[in-house]
Amino acid sequence: MTVVRNNSSNNVMEQMTTAGRKIEHASFDVVDQEAGSHNYTAGQWPLVRRMIHATADFEFNGLAQFHPDAIEAGIKAMIAGKPVLADVEMICVGLSKPRLAHFSITTHQFISDDDVIEKAKEQGGTRAVQAMRKAAQQGLLNGGIVAIGNAPTALLEVIRLIKEEGIKPSLIIGMPVGFVSAAESKEALSKLTELPWIITQGRKGGTTLVVSAIHALLAEAIHREDTEDSA
Repeated sequence: MTVVRNNSSNNVMEQMTTAGRKIEHASFDVVDQEAGSHNYTAGQWPLVRRMIHATADFEFNGLAQFHPDAIEAGIKAMIAGKPVLADVEMICVGLSKPRLAHFSITTHQFISDDDVIEKAKEQGGTRAVQAMRKAAQQGLLNGGIVAIGNAPTALLEVIRLIKEEGIKPSLIIGMPVGFVSAAESKEALSKLTELPWIITQGRKGGTTLVVSAIHALLAEAIHREDTEDSA
């Protein structure tokens, strides 16, 4: 695809007002000071820090886990303008439109589509599973960024599609929250070695974390773009 750049400079990732920027920067400073030691790389920490910032939960310093290639794969996917396929609309709504537009990234979710609901009823399964199958049929999963913060069955279906149908997302952000299959689905994803992923271990997760992770990757992608432009 041809990526059309929004030449608004790297402040596309900043808050719109001076006061907002000061608060956000101060918040990140607090997280850095109070988080204590961690084992994340320089590339991984900005993502974890943003997740902590979004939730005020320092347990994500440890719960967040990364495939070794996840950050690099995510940055490259952002720069290439790969689509984001979400399990629920809340993720699409939560993502900054100017930040996505900088790389001409589109977002997609099918959880409430009439055909998805009908197939779920017919087959006695979940809408989340059918939504992932629809995304695969439309070619959004091959090369796309899979963003799951709510439905463990969506993540399990993506894993099945990888193993049985050979789909290859650029990156899987698997952070479903809950008590039924949430931890298990993320554990299953963490066993995949051939594709990059980012997870939160255990029951904790949610759309807020997925949005934070994507925004962090967007920020890193824009920083790399600016660095390469000035080189």
